[in-house]
Amino acid sequence: VHWMMYWIVFALFMTIETFTDLLISWFPFYYEMKMAFVIWLLFPYTRGASLLYRKFVHPTLSHREKDIDTYILQARERGYEVMLHLGKRSLNLAATAAVQVATKGQGALAGRLRSFSMQDLRSIPDE
Repeated sequence: VHWMMYWIVFALFMTIETFTDLLISWFPFYYEMKMAFVIWLLFPYTRGASLLYRKFVHPTLSHREKDIDTYILQARERGYEVMLHLGKRSLNLAATAAVQVATKGQGALAGRLRSFSMQDLRSIPDE
């Protein structure tokens, strides 16, 4: 449970830090404070990740649980629809490509057979 709380808080921190890094990276000792914060999150004596998770993350997730479940259900349905659409489209492209290759291949084979004389064709073994 301790590691789950740590990784959730750390992931949220990294997400927020990605955007705010551009704005406040000029601040003196920014990187040192960031490193100290991550150590504070990780250190078993302070249990910073557990504290932040219990005070902020868990209440927010509990309060918005129904909304999150609705979004997950919508994403699953949309993902299924998108996969069906892409699957149909890829099958159509593959069928079109196969027909084109077969058509071009048949034309090349016919052209090659026309270049042989009848005697050349009779000398090919029947395998």
